[in-house]
Amino acid sequence: MTAVTPPRVLTVAGSDSGGGAGIQADLKTMLALGVHGMSVIAAVTAQNSLGVQGYWELPPDAVRAQLDSVLGDIGAQAVKTGMLASPQLVEVVAAVLGAYEAPVVVDPVGVSKHGDPLLAPEAVETVKTRLLPIATVVTPNLWEVEQLTGVKVEDEDGLRRAADAVLKLGPTWALIKGGHLPGEPVDLLTDGTSEHRFAAERLDNRHTHGTGCTLASAVASYLALGEDVPAAVGRAKEYVTGAIRRGFPLGEGIGPVDHAWRWR
Repeated sequence: MTAVTPPRVLTVAGSDSGGGAGIQADLKTMLALGVHGMSVIAAVTAQNSLGVQGYWELPPDAVRAQLDSVLGDIGAQAVKTGMLASPQLVEVVAAVLGAYEAPVVVDPVGVSKHGDPLLAPEAVETVKTRLLPIATVVTPNLWEVEQLTGVKVEDEDGLRRAADAVLKLGPTWALIKGGHLPGEPVDLLTDGTSEHRFAAERLDNRHTHGTGCTLASAVASYLALGEDVPAAVGRAKEYVTGAIRRGFPLGEGIGPVDHAWRWR
């Protein structure tokens, strides 16, 4: 038999020592969806089910070296970015990915599931001016929308207003995640012309650590597998909903979603 190389997806993000989010969630998602996951670690966190006890950025040169190493030899059919922490790291990542021909899914990570900050305040402007303009899809939650644009969404009617504000920052598509609104969760995807809404049932499960990382990685994986953006988001939403449904307790706090729910 001749071995077939699967599509390759690169994640550029922070490491979660608890294994529920960040690089670890990204690689688990990629394996579950049938692509080859690769990683550029931009920061290391001390993190568990109770929160983030600390984080340490890698030097920009180390991040640049990882990017050059992977993309220069192996290449990628899609890239996902997550926690980048500082203006310097955002600049490095944006410069490299802006010159690389592959779709980029940007998860503009601002805080952890526990409310711990993961992006320096001075880095927000760099994300807006350098990273979002190169994004194929950006996947902010409602808090991140407000952080990036000043737009506060309080009901489903405000999702399009939020998306339009995000699109003004330069990404091709904006996926506004409405899971924190009351009622049934609805996400809105738009490129400013077409509009797609993805609804799901509200699941009675508090173990949701890693949902944002998992969704963005799933979108990147499906793009690498050849789906267009609306189809990739739809399939990613289905995968994440199943992972939330099967989220399990871990430690004394918020447990992770189950990335292997289709196998178990």
